[in-house]
Amino acid sequence: MGKLLVQQKQIVVPGEVLAEGMDYLPGDGTFRDKNQIVANILGLVNLKGRLIKLIPLAGKYKPKRDDLVIGRVTDIVSKGWVVDINCAYPAMITLRDATADFIPKDADLSRYFNIGDYVIARITRVTSQNLIDLSMRGPMLKKLEGGRLIKINPTKVPRVIGKKASMINLIKEKTDCQILVGQNGLIWLNGDPKGEILAVNAILKIERESHLSGLTEEIEKFIDEGLKAI
Repeated sequence: MGKLLVQQKQIVVPGEVLAEGMDYLPGDGTFRDKNQIVANILGLVNLKGRLIKLIPLAGKYKPKRDDLVIGRVTDIVSKGWVVDINCAYPAMITLRDATADFIPKDADLSRYFNIGDYVIARITRVTSQNLIDLSMRGPMLKKLEGGRLIKINPTKVPRVIGKKASMINLIKEKTDCQILVGQNGLIWLNGDPKGEILAVNAILKIERESHLSGLTEEIEKFIDEGLKAI
């Protein structure tokens, strides 16, 4: 008979025993050691039936295909643009993936994206050699102009977005801001300056308190109080 030693949303540390026996299965962030399931990272327990997973409370961004990311153009080369997407390896936007328009080989590429520009793009390929390709062809994919950028821990992005985008939609509606969230932890906001500041503070509050339950209601209350003070 297996024994569960933790509760849903409990914070655990590496090496902590989560369950004993063979009735439970190790998921993300855990491993099996003989008849025990042990935490491999600092994280939040996520129980799904017999599966024990951990949601990381800290960590670096690991790029995945189809992720929406925000990045900074760091170099222009003959094949396109090199982009920093807040991970260990640079990404690349090729001429083919930059726009639906034809770009001549002798074109001044800085007319499209210059060094220092920020873009929101989609990852189309991540190879075993850590080559990362980006595309700018699709809805919402563009150069970012105006507004402000903030950076949070990438592991907190799902909490900022919320189930079915409930959390981020709440912040957008109440602060009247445009908000684009990159899976790599970069977030772009554009709106009235006071609304932007309130939205930023709400997002940073989520980052700090992502392990707490009832966070959506707490954020709604936080924003409502902030709106009264404006």
